[in-house]
Amino acid sequence: MSDEKPVREPIEEDARIDALEARLKAAQGREEERNRPQMTGADANYRSGNRALADLLGGLLGGAVIGYAIGYLTGTNPWGLLIGLFLGIVVAFRNIIRISSRPSE
Repeated sequence: MSDEKPVREPIEEDARIDALEARLKAAQGREEERNRPQMTGADANYRSGNRALADLLGGLLGGAVIGYAIGYLTGTNPWGLLIGLFLGIVVAFRNIIRISSRPSE
């Protein structure tokens, strides 16, 4: 090995390099924030599907309960239940058709 000094001395830390690294890190953080997806909640299709399901279940259950109660009070229990279910289904499908025929926003 030789005892000669290298031509160039190792570069010490420079304040400009530290400032440049800090600016680069801040710019990368801003870029990640800008490219992050902005959707936070459910989209419109998901909400309308849930609404249609709720209308269908509500129509069926509501018609069954009301039909059973009317059939129980009048003494025509199986027919009251069947008529209530039929009317619940009709109302549920009417609501679903009304929701689906509405133009999207």
